[in-house]
Amino acid sequence: MKASHIAKISIEPETPESTIPDPNQLWFADDIDQNDLKNVYGKKDTPQEQKLKKKTILAKMNAVSGDQARLGKFVAIDCEMVGVGPDGTDSALARVSLVNFHGAVLLDCYVKPQEAVTDYRTHVSGIEPKHLESDEAITFKEAQFKVEAIIRGRVLIGHAVYNDLQVLMISHPTLLIRDTSRYKPFRNLAKGRTPGLKMLVKEILGISIQSGSHSSVEDARFTMQLYKSVKLEWEKSFGAKSGLMMKKLAAKETSQSKKKKTVSIKEAESDHVSESDQGSSDSGSDSGSDSGSEDEE
Repeated sequence: MKASHIAKISIEPETPESTIPDPNQLWFADDIDQNDLKNVYGKKDTPQEQKLKKKTILAKMNAVSGDQARLGKFVAIDCEMVGVGPDGTDSALARVSLVNFHGAVLLDCYVKPQEAVTDYRTHVSGIEPKHLESDEAITFKEAQFKVEAIIRGRVLIGHAVYNDLQVLMISHPTLLIRDTSRYKPFRNLAKGRTPGLKMLVKEILGISIQSGSHSSVEDARFTMQLYKSVKLEWEKSFGAKSGLMMKKLAAKETSQSKKKKTVSIKEAESDHVSESDQGSSDSGSDSGSDSGSEDEE
């Protein structure tokens, strides 16, 4: 073969990777739309473009205000754990974060473990001794109460969310849980295995996360983004009957939550009255004692 012919072949343009096929030429065209084709066949973002995309999304989330910053029907959770026990193999809650549908932070707090920490797992968890020794770190019971108050009666989104619930020692109705590690279309990307959050965010959203230690806020936010990307299909998969059951369950959970709150307020008021009665009794005032009885009734 002549050198000139070889040169001619080498400079002929190849079919670009960004060429998007005509849907009419694909046998599976009925199952996908143009945006899906663009994600698969379209030009992939460069690392710099991915960083800019991530920065833009996070900036938008941080700027959320008004109605979009309220609690809402959907919440995403992520927890960071530290190691406890002789070898640090057992996990204990060290940080918990919750965000709403728009990525607004509803809760983000460090939690003092109930046992001595033997492995901070800093390279993964991002947790350091100073975080748990800070005056701002709350007790496990406080974290448990705050999380339960937020998620009750709401759809809870998480990645391997059952691990988060387990370390918090709380439960949530299965019908109101959306676990992105168990969603079948996501698992298909990992050939049936449990997909990692980092991989899913990269494949589905085209964004790189967890480049260093994890951030429970960031992980919760992008777990919510994953859910939002398939929300319509995921919710439709439950069917009308399950949808009705979910509505009833959410209403029941909310009602129970309100009752618990009312009972707590009454108990607090009762304790306050009892303290007042004790003070009056100590001072020897009969009229004060009668007044206390009327308040309790």
